[in-house]
Amino acid sequence: MTARIVLPIARKLGEPMDVRILIQHPMDTGFMHDVSGAAIEKNVIHSLSLEFNGEELLNAELGTGTAANPFIQFQVRLRQSGEFLLKWVDDKGQMGMERAACIFADRN
Repeated sequence: MTARIVLPIARKLGEPMDVRILIQHPMDTGFMHDVSGAAIEKNVIHSLSLEFNGEELLNAELGTGTAANPFIQFQVRLRQSGEFLLKWVDDKGQMGMERAACIFADRN
């Protein structure tokens, strides 16, 4: 599983900015079958969290209603440069993690 945290190129300290998260994951609901007719086991990301400099910004419980390759977008207002840390766990116990630095050039 791979993921990306996408941040705007032009950003200013203290102003709202969009954070976009994309995780490559099939999000198998358990209702589909393969070409031989065998059921595909349920395997969805069930927990997802995002921290910034150790402070939790997002904690979500996902389920079978979430589309494959989940895309999540929200806004934050940051007061300092730092690092985002995204973590998730799926039904098979596989864990994923992604980091992204957020550096502000201005100090306004």
